[in-house]
Amino acid sequence: MSHSHKLVIKSSMSRPPPPPPTTNKDQQHQNPSLQEINIKLIQSGEKERLKELLRERLLECGWIDEMKALCRAFTRKKGRNNVTVDDLVHVISPKGRGMSIQLCPAKKVLPNT
Repeated sequence: MSHSHKLVIKSSMSRPPPPPPTTNKDQQHQNPSLQEINIKLIQSGEKERLKELLRERLLECGWIDEMKALCRAFTRKKGRNNVTVDDLVHVISPKGRGMSIQLCPAKKVLPNT
């Protein structure tokens, strides 16, 4: 007497069906590159508007004054003739990035957030 066993595989009800296959062209259209986004921002004039808005907000929250003060302090410490722009950028960039987050929360920098 032979026993026959059937393997039954049930589909999962909680798992959604897989998405349809996409081509590289579809993926490029759905996920534009940073370069493509930058080009569109420049062409629309939105990039300049955003840069100006950011400058205004950084000025309002005191970030620009803080960066100037850091530059002045570093220049006084090292001597005016011993400091290059590259030195200043190297020293204050990490501090500036951190301070922009502390002084200017996203809701202050970005409109309508």
